[in-house]
Amino acid sequence: MNLNQKRASYTTDHPYTTLNRLTAHTQNIWMVFHGMGYLSRYFLRYFETLPPAENYFIAPQAPSKYYLNDTFRHVGASWLTKEDTQIEISNILSYIDTVYRMENIPKEKNLIVMGYSQGVSIAMRWVASRKIPCHHLVLHSGGIPKELDPEDVSFLLEQGTRISVWVGNKDAYITKERLESEQERVQHLFKGAAKLTIFEGEHKVNIDLIKSLV
Repeated sequence: MNLNQKRASYTTDHPYTTLNRLTAHTQNIWMVFHGMGYLSRYFLRYFETLPPAENYFIAPQAPSKYYLNDTFRHVGASWLTKEDTQIEISNILSYIDTVYRMENIPKEKNLIVMGYSQGVSIAMRWVASRKIPCHHLVLHSGGIPKELDPEDVSFLLEQGTRISVWVGNKDAYITKERLESEQERVQHLFKGAAKLTIFEGEHKVNIDLIKSLV
């Protein structure tokens, strides 16, 4: 058997979802990255209770869609797998760059970048690689990419970005050992500038903490 893996470049369309309207009264613009198994339009439901006049949400959507169970009714999406990871990261970041340009975010607004679960790795890679000037970076129940080091995120500290890390104390995906490791990683990466919150709960989006941001 003579197998050869080749690559083809092509142009494609991919959706993203927004919530509310961007107006002169908008104070906060959110770039929110969902976890595995979500679609962006469903992920935005967690933000519907925030004041709509003040908050505008942009939710990119992971590129790989799949059926969530054997009934073949509900569809979710995934950002990355271990297959062709570096190529996929490059493609995803290019897509997010396009969304960011299309939305033309005003510099005078507060930009909040939030990643949940698998979305943490995407949010971190995008912010770090593009040096995104955000007001607040929120990392909710997900792992920070291992390839990042303090030099990659030092600009966040220089520009005074607030950094919040949220972890549930009953999160089935985060063992005690992993929590200790992540705490050390956060401390090392952000040089003590990140605020770590361990909340009462499982691996679920914490709406109360989201509300507390505004």
